[in-house]
Amino acid sequence: MLIDWFTVGAQALNFIVLVWLMKRFLYKPVLAAIDAREKRIASQLADADKKKAAAQSERADLQHKNDAFDQERAALLAKANADADAERQKLLDAARAAADALAAARRVSMASDARTLDQALRQRAQDEVFAVARQALTDLATVDLESSVCELFIARLRSLESTALQEMAAALKSANDGAIVRTAFALPTAQRTAVHKAVNETFGVKLTLHYEVAPALVGGIELSANGHKVAWSIADYLASLERGVHELLKPAAAPSPAGNAA
Repeated sequence: MLIDWFTVGAQALNFIVLVWLMKRFLYKPVLAAIDAREKRIASQLADADKKKAAAQSERADLQHKNDAFDQERAALLAKANADADAERQKLLDAARAAADALAAARRVSMASDARTLDQALRQRAQDEVFAVARQALTDLATVDLESSVCELFIARLRSLESTALQEMAAALKSANDGAIVRTAFALPTAQRTAVHKAVNETFGVKLTLHYEVAPALVGGIELSANGHKVAWSIADYLASLERGVHELLKPAAAPSPAGNAA
């Protein structure tokens, strides 16, 4: 086969031209496009890495904040529980103290009521006993008893101490309307005369005596003028006995609340 070197040369030239044209107008733009795309991809990858790093940083920061929040919440919850326990104990202590104080006050009140009731019963029994005694002595009064009472009264007048005698004498002398003689019974004339005579002789006066009946004297006689008096009566003995019994039955001083608390 014969080789057409002209054709071969023309084709080689065409190939060279084609290569040059491809390199000049096709290969370089393609390479430039590829380089630009690689750069864009690299930039996007770098930006993605940067965003990923930022996201990881934000995630770590958020995790740190979550951990801090959890710790703070746990601390606040623990503090709230501790405060609640302290407040509950405080309320329990206050309620227990109030209950103890109320119980103590109730015991004191009950003790006071018991003492008051006991004192009332003692006083009531004492009053009843002496009331019965007064009534019995009043019922037993007779003429002989009245005469004896007058004699005792006259004896008391004549045995007055100097000071009492002088004070009563002064009171009688200043009594322009006379003196009053009170008796538990209607005084007979003979006994009135004896009393009047004893008054005049004892106090050195001559005055009018007014007689009154006073059953409360219980078989006694009382001479009074200007706020002074001389008397003898069974009631005085009963009153003295009543005072003695009252002192004997007087309850002891109640213990102080402080003593109970101790």
